[in-house]
Amino acid sequence: MTIGGVLEQRVAVITGANRGLGRAVAAELHRRNLSVVVTARNAADAARAAAELGPDVRSQPLDITDPGSVTRAVGTLGAVDVLVCNAGVLLDSGTDPLSVPLELVERTLLVNLVGSWRVAQAFVPDMVRRGWGRVVFVSSATGAFSVGLWTSAPGYSVSKTAVNGLTTMLATQTKGSGVLVNAVNPGQVRTRMVPDARRSPDEAAVDVADAATLPDDGPTGTFLRGDRFLDW
Repeated sequence: MTIGGVLEQRVAVITGANRGLGRAVAAELHRRNLSVVVTARNAADAARAAAELGPDVRSQPLDITDPGSVTRAVGTLGAVDVLVCNAGVLLDSGTDPLSVPLELVERTLLVNLVGSWRVAQAFVPDMVRRGWGRVVFVSSATGAFSVGLWTSAPGYSVSKTAVNGLTTMLATQTKGSGVLVNAVNPGQVRTRMVPDARRSPDEAAVDVADAATLPDDGPTGTFLRGDRFLDW
């Protein structure tokens, strides 16, 4: 991005970036010379992760379930070029659609869908006005009809199906604006959510970072796994 003849770094905000996949994505985007903002619900956690990644990495407290927190982040950060909606929860593993406590489903949707939607509404309109942006939703094959929704975590699966739907809607809404909106399936990643997974956060972060740094003629409204397009 060139302003006044000076090349400036793209600013990338990653939600839930204090640990796991989010932190690995922040590190990968930092390696790719983006100006990274690590966000987390707890300010100290965000600041600690940012300091570990480098002195030029910023931090910002951001609770995606709290409208006031999102508004404050927008006011503090200013223009954002890349938004990675990574923050998410898996609360209902081992349940089934007929008996899952619906309060777990509500909490899951509040974070995984509504929280991501809230952050997108906060940051994406300015990207459209400025004519450039990249938005990445970290999704899951468990939310794809082509694979089959995961009945052993029904609230989580439905939330990711909804995130996939949100991806397509925002891509349609922003088409031709210079903003590309895509979802990424990182696969099962070895994090606190899935501690026994084989894939490391660093490996999965490359896929997310690739989607966050697509060229101007890159795809939008797609579901990506590495360089492959997945069916919804």
